[in-house]
Amino acid sequence: MTTTIIDARTVHDGFTCYRVFRLRTPDGQVILREVEDHGPAVAVLPYDPERRIALLVRQMRPPLLVAGGPEALTEVPAGLLEDGEDPAACAAREALEEAGVRLDRAEPAGAAYPMPGLSTEKVHLFLAPFHAADRIAAGGGLAEEHEDITVLEVPLAELAAQADAGTLLDMKTLVLVQTLRLRRPELFA
Repeated sequence: MTTTIIDARTVHDGFTCYRVFRLRTPDGQVILREVEDHGPAVAVLPYDPERRIALLVRQMRPPLLVAGGPEALTEVPAGLLEDGEDPAACAAREALEEAGVRLDRAEPAGAAYPMPGLSTEKVHLFLAPFHAADRIAAGGGLAEEHEDITVLEVPLAELAAQADAGTLLDMKTLVLVQTLRLRRPELFA
């Protein structure tokens, strides 16, 4: 026997949806679990192999404030998939909106559930090379979404040092930097 969903009730439906599920476990117990029903997302590490830099973003993150952490982290561009949208196309859209860079190709780097104990979110991960001429806009995010994003050019060697020191705090950024290090170690020399 497997765990089955008995029913669910929505307790909030806004930017994200929160539901309380009543589940029956294999041994017959009925338990409650709260779930953030976030939906699929993408994250992309745009990197310039010639200049050996990556484009990252910083924006205010309310959960960090609640947790007593910093107001913002340095992160890769990321966002939610729209219904039926191809993950690679979404990665290109987010990179343009947030970092002002046009991406011609995005190399899949896997997909993962960053918080499986709480959220339905599955993040599709991409590495994407670009050239200086591909910086075609300012970036900064969408005004109507109040993103107020700062775009940063960060040397790849600096990102590797942060990963090694344990100071690269955003999980999707850490995974993508380490994946690029494994696939293209010469960029970090």
